[in-house]
Amino acid sequence: MLAGLGLLLSGPLKAVDEAEDKITDAFNRNRSDFWDPISWVFSRFGNTEVVIGVCLIAVALIWWRTREWRWALVPLIAISLQATIFLFLTLVVGRQRPPALPMDASPPTSSYPSGHTGAATALYLSLLLMAATRIERPWLRRLLMGGCAVIPFLVGIARLYRGAHHISDVVAGMLNGVVCAVLAYQWYRHRARAEEPAAALTSAGQLKRS
Repeated sequence: MLAGLGLLLSGPLKAVDEAEDKITDAFNRNRSDFWDPISWVFSRFGNTEVVIGVCLIAVALIWWRTREWRWALVPLIAISLQATIFLFLTLVVGRQRPPALPMDASPPTSSYPSGHTGAATALYLSLLLMAATRIERPWLRRLLMGGCAVIPFLVGIARLYRGAHHISDVVAGMLNGVVCAVLAYQWYRHRARAEEPAAALTSAGQLKRS
């Protein structure tokens, strides 16, 4: 679906670029010394090294607290799947970057989709889903869920502000991240449900022997 949308935007729907360029121009005109460093910080939340670093720390902490290796791997699976789909889409679509004055050196991939937004969405949405089901303290659960929900949007806006992407690139990246986070989370739930009958039979057998 995302590949088809990207090919449409690069072909029959290329006129959409003109409408999106107006948004890019608006961000360009409204750059300021106040927002420039803030956008730099938010953009870095989607950098590959930051996403991988946060993910590995989260995996280690989750495994340490739960000793469930499948549960701990959920965010790692989410970002790995997102990266695989992202690389495939950039090769297939090959969309040009917007005609904006870039504030960062762009990676040698196409504009579609936004890898920063996709990676941040996959990571933080997977952590949001995990927090919603496992953290018992209400204040901590709400705090983590709120932060994880906001970060992908801030990353996407920062990438637009810094002239790296069209708005449709950011939306496509976010969709990619959402799908990958949900798939990783549902993979764990499926494996957990599949193991419940086996665990119940084992417990029943132990009770009989005792």
